[in-house]
Amino acid sequence: MANFLSDCYRSEGITAQLIDLRGLLLPFCDGESAYDHQSVAPLSRAISAARVIIIATPIYNFDASAALKNLIELTGDSWEDKIVGFLCAAGGAMSYMSIMSFANSLMLDFRCLIIPRIVYATSEDFTDGDLSSALVRERVRELAVASTRVRNR
Repeated sequence: MANFLSDCYRSEGITAQLIDLRGLLLPFCDGESAYDHQSVAPLSRAISAARVIIIATPIYNFDASAALKNLIELTGDSWEDKIVGFLCAAGGAMSYMSIMSFANSLMLDFRCLIIPRIVYATSEDFTDGDLSSALVRERVRELAVASTRVRNR
């Protein structure tokens, strides 16, 4: 979904940076020395520089990924006053509202504005790891448009 979103932005002439946590070696936030890790400062700068951040996360056991939570802890204040949207993928449809506790935390802790167009997909929306659902693709496009409208105001 994140790659498709990037394609949507590119087709509109909008520059987007995709940060894939799977390719980064991040320390576990320990509240002390982890903040000095060589990977943390570039991430903090990238987040600080962004006006809009779309988070793509798997939903597991009714919550966002631990890697995402760790990123927030490591980069903290970089999230201040950001516009944030969500792309969520889960095995089934039952945990579609689980991202709201995470969204609430971003709103309360960092005063983020949450785009109320959350995209939620299940395993049925993918074929061989690729987003195959026309309905979900359209919802991702709508999120791209919504984030652009908010971003430009």
